[in-house]
Amino acid sequence: MKCIRVFLSIAFCAASLAVAQNPDPATQPDNTKTNQRDRDPSQPTADRQSNDRNDRMLTKNIRRSIMADKSLSTNAHNVKIISQNGTVTVKGPVNSDDERRAVIAKAVEVAGSADKVTDQISVKQ
Repeated sequence: MKCIRVFLSIAFCAASLAVAQNPDPATQPDNTKTNQRDRDPSQPTADRQSNDRNDRMLTKNIRRSIMADKSLSTNAHNVKIISQNGTVTVKGPVNSDDERRAVIAKAVEVAGSADKVTDQISVKQ
């Protein structure tokens, strides 16, 4: 009897792992449109982040400000921040318009001016 329970427990765990590793394809994230947009050489992407000290500090300080706000979702904490020549692009998904406004407000505050921040944030549906 004990062997049967052990066997069933192992079988259940194996089945659970198989389901967890093969999620329903209908629920898979689809970033096709975003990936196509980011292939455009004129679009700022993380690999185009300037290595200039001022740009790195600008990105760092915006990231620090966003991360300090614990009311923001994980999506908002993970937006991309790309600084080039004192201009910042913020992109990626957030959960609501309020989060989008909060993230942009933090970027503007650190950058010093709204005209130095480009908003490319999308709100998840």
